[in-house]
This record gives sequence, structure tokens and C-alpha cells, in this order.
Amino acid sequence: MMKISKIKSAYLLAILIFLGCQVGISQTKYVIASAPMLKIEGGSTLHDWHMETNQAKGEGVFLLEAGKLKTVQSLNISFQAESLKSGTSGLDKNAYKALKTGSYKEIKFTLRELTGSGSSFTAKGDLRIAGATKSVSFPVKMTPAGNQLIFEGELSTKLTYFYIEPPTALLGTVKTDDEIKISFKTGFQPSI
Repeated sequence: MMKISKIKSAYLLAILIFLGCQVGISQTKYVIASAPMLKIEGGSTLHDWHMETNQAKGEGVFLLEAGKLKTVQSLNISFQAESLKSGTSGLDKNAYKALKTGSYKEIKFTLRELTGSGSSFTAKGDLRIAGATKSVSFPVKMTPAGNQLIFEGELSTKLTYFYIEPPTALLGTVKTDDEIKISFKTGFQPSI
């Protein structure tokens, strides 16, 4: 009887030590907060242009330690390509044609790895645009704001990296630059 009691005590002690090591560490599911800002900017032989949307959905599992972001275990963000607007219908129409929105409705990012600490991180993941999925890496700044975590960053890339032919207009006299910049400022809040 004494031997069984010692085994139970040792087992209970091991559980308490394990739980003690986990104090302050939590996994929390977060969802994208309202009004995210996602923007694509570029240039052309005529003028610079930009398109933006505030209609995105996303969720992730964040690992917090003592109330601070340690890492993100998973994260997916997507938005409808045709929610991107420039304020000029002709530019929008050319962009949607280049993005093949008839066949590929969504632009999607799936995080594969987040490294860094404090407020400075590097995100690595897969970005899917116009049916092409490519690996990308970019710096991300994280700022806590109440119960939200605000992420902002930018990625410089090329349309041709995603097999997108830079659009032209006016019988080819206006040509879109291959280089684009994708920027974002997005809040995430705990899922209820």
C-alpha cells in the first residue's frame, strides 16, 4: 500500500511540475478585426496607381507568453480580388483581367513561419494570386492595442513572379510596371 501511495505521489508531483512550466503560456484563436487595410501599389508609363480593400477575412492560432506574442502557430488571410478598388473603373477592369478574377476569385496568404520577438517579426508563407502560389518573406511590425494585435508590413514583388502579364492600355502606349508593393495594416482580436 505504501509503495502505491509513493507512486501516486511521484506521478502527481510530475504533473504539477509540468503544469508549472506551462504557467503564463497560452494558445489563443484570433480572428481578423473589422476594417483591415490591404493595398497594392505600382507605377506605369503614365502615372503611379494603387488599389485597396478593407474587406478581408482571416484567423490564426497565436501563442502568448505572459500576455506577449511569442509566435503565431497558424494564420490564413484571404479577400476577394474584386474588392480591390482604385477609384477608376478602367484601371479596376484592367486589373481584374490581369488577376484572372473570372477564374480565381480570392487572393490568399497562408503563414508558414513567424520569427522574431518584441514588435519586430519576419513572416514567411505562401501567397496565392491569380491562381499562382509563391513563397514570400517580409518584415512585420506588431503593436498591441487593447485586446487586439495590430500587424503591419509590406512586400515588394513583381507581377511576373505570379505569372501575371503587366497590363497595358491605350493600344499598348501605357504600360504597367512589373514591380508592385503590397502593404497591410490588420488587427486581430481573440475569437469569442
